[in-house]
Amino acid sequence: MGDWKERIFMNPKVCHGKPCIKGTRIWVSLIVGNLAAGSSEGEILEAYPSLSREGIRAALAFAAEMARERGTTPVRFRSRDFVEQRTKRFMRSVKLIVP
Repeated sequence: MGDWKERIFMNPKVCHGKPCIKGTRIWVSLIVGNLAAGSSEGEILEAYPSLSREGIRAALAFAAEMARERGTTPVRFRSRDFVEQRTKRFMRSVKLIVP
């Protein structure tokens, strides 16, 4: 699979600025949440025909990168503003967000 940066984007005008698969309005969190809940790749692809296997893998690679970037402090101990600021800073650093 190519770099996840080629498949994930963030734009404040699309899906409230949440990370999405390029060319769709499918949130990365939706994909990761479905996989965490036990859905198979096939089930997700069937439910979202505009999604590809590469899109699913990019979502997982993005989630892994975000987990590495954020460190080990549990999210529940962070304010929502802190998390949003860190996410935006990270997305700018990898040039995925439209200023």
